[in-house]
Amino acid sequence: MTTILVSRHPAAAEWIRRKGYAVDSMVAHLDPAVVRSGDTVIGTLPVNLAAEVCARGAVYLHLTLDLPPTARGLELSTQDMERYGARIERHIIHKA
Repeated sequence: MTTILVSRHPAAAEWIRRKGYAVDSMVAHLDPAVVRSGDTVIGTLPVNLAAEVCARGAVYLHLTLDLPPTARGLELSTQDMERYGARIERHIIHKA
């Protein structure tokens, strides 16, 4: 079983590590073909990719932030992430 972090942000990787998650690989973009049953994928995926992750039998953990409009598109620090309520939330998504 592999844990994949989908992010291009170094602070996100550091924040995840500080929260105790052992990440096996970090990618900027997820190729769903590499996801296997039992894997864990952490990130802020679009719903169609998150659904594919779940359909493959993997766990999807969404990195949630409560960002104000003024913080969108900025490179955040781990302190910024804490300030904006960063948290990991498990989602189970499927196509209807």
